[in-house]
Amino acid sequence: MTTQNKSPKTSIGFIGMGHMGSHMALRLLSQGYALTVYDRTREKTRSIAQQRAQVAETPRAVAAASNIILSSVADDAALEAVMLGPDGILAGARPGTICIEMSTVSPAIIRRMALLAKEHGVQLIDAPVSGSVPQVDAGSLVIFIGGKQEAYLASKPILDVLGTKHFYMGSNGMGIMMKLVVNALLGLSLQAIAEALALGEKAGLERTQLIRVLEETSIVSPRQKTALENAESRQYPANFPLPLMFKDFGLILRLASELAVPMPTTAAAQQAYAIGQAKGVTDDVAAIIAVMEELAAPMPATAEAQQTYATSENGEADDDLNLINAIEQLAGISE
Repeated sequence: MTTQNKSPKTSIGFIGMGHMGSHMALRLLSQGYALTVYDRTREKTRSIAQQRAQVAETPRAVAAASNIILSSVADDAALEAVMLGPDGILAGARPGTICIEMSTVSPAIIRRMALLAKEHGVQLIDAPVSGSVPQVDAGSLVIFIGGKQEAYLASKPILDVLGTKHFYMGSNGMGIMMKLVVNALLGLSLQAIAEALALGEKAGLERTQLIRVLEETSIVSPRQKTALENAESRQYPANFPLPLMFKDFGLILRLASELAVPMPTTAAAQQAYAIGQAKGVTDDVAAIIAVMEELAAPMPATAEAQQTYATSENGEADDDLNLINAIEQLAGISE
């Protein structure tokens, strides 16, 4: 067990035992840190409690027991819920506490929470990451930092456990800005591989050979290769669930709108992910491949619909109805 970075006086809290948060917490425990954890769904804390972590009843209780608090939550609303209110972090944190916000949320809420934290004598840095569960477990995440540099330096021994590549980007919100840029590339790259694969299949290329040839080309990134491996087995274990990528596209496009940055390709990709969201896809973001394959596949009712249109006295009306039905299917609201 490596404990050289651990200070015996450092008490760590961790809020959010989701897919990433739970693995980060386990990584810290494996390096000898004592941990107090919280999740609004108590069941999610069970496995980490078995590894000798203390489970708190509220974020406030986590803060009261900790010098440094990490959190990894789903969205802006979840962050506000754990930070504010009578049971929130700021209600229990002592002056001098450092909050490390690892969630992918909006830059605006990071800045707002940092200002509120400052009023309580608490420092907050945004520290979103690039990487997924395998990188967490290996301690090889890439971390983007925003906030006061002294707070970052005080937190660095803990961040070193999670990832050895840190990039200090500037003031609060700049770490999140960098993460949104990275995730724009992630979502677009997987949409591109999904469309290319769907095209090749529909053109008659044998699926397994198509995937293996793509894997050998120089233009396919390591993340795309992992997605192709998922596609070959038709299994998409959720290291980074598709709904989170859809949420991030919303953050990216909102920021682009605020800054008047045209992102037409990103806007189009978001609509493809919206179809996956509407269909209830909760697998990994790479499951956009399955979504695009389904959209490109021949529909069993196509021949019947064409015959109905050809023999109808009111073909235009039937065609409109078929279009409505198709849109409802994509939106997941058809009967």
